[in-house]
Amino acid sequence: MPYLVDGHNLIPHIPGITLKDLEDELALIQLLARFARQERTRVEVFFDQAPPSRADSRSFGRVKAHFIRQGLTADQAIISRLGKMGKEAKNWTVVTSDREILIEARSTHSKTLPSSEFAGMLTGWNTTSGTPEDKGEVPEISEEELDYWLDQFEGN
Repeated sequence: MPYLVDGHNLIPHIPGITLKDLEDELALIQLLARFARQERTRVEVFFDQAPPSRADSRSFGRVKAHFIRQGLTADQAIISRLGKMGKEAKNWTVVTSDREILIEARSTHSKTLPSSEFAGMLTGWNTTSGTPEDKGEVPEISEEELDYWLDQFEGN
């Protein structure tokens, strides 16, 4: 089952990542990419407060990251995405602890998962043996994509 994730709502629940980190979004995307590969699923993650020049959507393997421009919120973008899905929304799990998103997700018959619970799944999975790194799997993020996003986050 694919996931819609409220990124900045999830980050405080992940050990080792804080919202104050300059590369908090990239760290979460990498963790989600490993999870999505292992679970053979898709993840769409939403981050708000992107400067106008960086508001964009990019794919990182099985993860699509949406950087929402200033003036809109990730909450609004997630709710809009659920609305556009129509009946397909029931096949998705929405990860957030935001009440407004939870209400909307339930109204579309999407499954919901609190951020803290999903963080436990991510960190529990990430620390167990058998991670893609242990198996020698190559990440699905290309060198070009990684360089692009490092430049974006570093402001070059």
